[in-house]
Amino acid sequence: MTDNHPLLSELLPQHQLILNTLKTQVSSVFITGAGGFLGTALCRFLRAANIKVIGFARGEYPHLQAMGVTLIQGDLQNKQSVIDAMKSCDLVFHVASKAGVWGDKESYFKPNVLGTENIIEACKLNNIKHIVYTSTPSVTFSGEDESNIDESQPYAKQFLNFYGLSKAIAEDTLLKANGESLKTVALRPHLIWGPQDPHLVPRVIERAKAGKLKLVGKTDKLVDTIYIDNAVYAHLLAAVELNKIDSKCAGKAYFLSNDQPIFMATMLNKILDAAQLPAVNSRIPASIAYAVGTLLEWWYLRTGNHNEPIMTRFVARQLSTSHYFNISAAKQDFNYEALMTIDEGMKRLKDDLTV
Repeated sequence: MTDNHPLLSELLPQHQLILNTLKTQVSSVFITGAGGFLGTALCRFLRAANIKVIGFARGEYPHLQAMGVTLIQGDLQNKQSVIDAMKSCDLVFHVASKAGVWGDKESYFKPNVLGTENIIEACKLNNIKHIVYTSTPSVTFSGEDESNIDESQPYAKQFLNFYGLSKAIAEDTLLKANGESLKTVALRPHLIWGPQDPHLVPRVIERAKAGKLKLVGKTDKLVDTIYIDNAVYAHLLAAVELNKIDSKCAGKAYFLSNDQPIFMATMLNKILDAAQLPAVNSRIPASIAYAVGTLLEWWYLRTGNHNEPIMTRFVARQLSTSHYFNISAAKQDFNYEALMTIDEGMKRLKDDLTV
């Protein structure tokens, strides 16, 4: 793959600039969760700039190998396999985690907490000095409105699922590992979406087609989202800043978004419009959604059903509360800005869905 790889033509000048800078700082980049939505996008950008990428994932991903990614299959819970895979790298994007709204404690803590501890240990043993960690705003969410909060907001006192709790512990562990020999930064993108999204977009479309998509609550609440290319851009910017001797972002966490708070109903209907589906207007009270979620959780636990309930307490609160963030810190410390607006992203999503 040459420096004139065709993927370069898809990138904005800002992308190319930061990638060129990163290329002078690193020789080989390690990405956990390389086969996921964000991991794949990171691989695509880095390979477009001809930066060597070693992807670490549990499955096989031919599309990554087609990009020129060196793919290593392994499990984050196996410390030795992580140590061996990372030997030739000098920057880590730790993207992998078990996400979702339902599951037992062990299923989240092993990949998210133990996995992060193994990444930190592997970096120390391999003399790797920089980790950019993909965290989540869920680390501060306890079921209440979050309106324009910043990073001074403490971790939630109570969590509505083990995902948020495990990510909070992992983030805290990673930031506390920051020091002279290892610099770390945690990024908290909210609701990543875009073409090839395997999570938010298909779930909205599937439920709408099944007639099961409802708006929760009497009034619309503002939420933040982030387009996939903007999320990648933020990770690249943070990596470059982290590599500086006087890094402003080392040891810190940052909320990330498109910097365009939008009503949840509006966002859902934009996705449906991109999929050429009718808008959703029907609502259920937030109290009923929460009660249904509580009942379903109890029943699934009682019956040993490991499938995800159609409603949980976490989902009920997420859909009926505000979630938008003050991202001034990311703007100030590593010059983040959203390069792609929601409407521009929706045009690309529509093109992708109608192919």
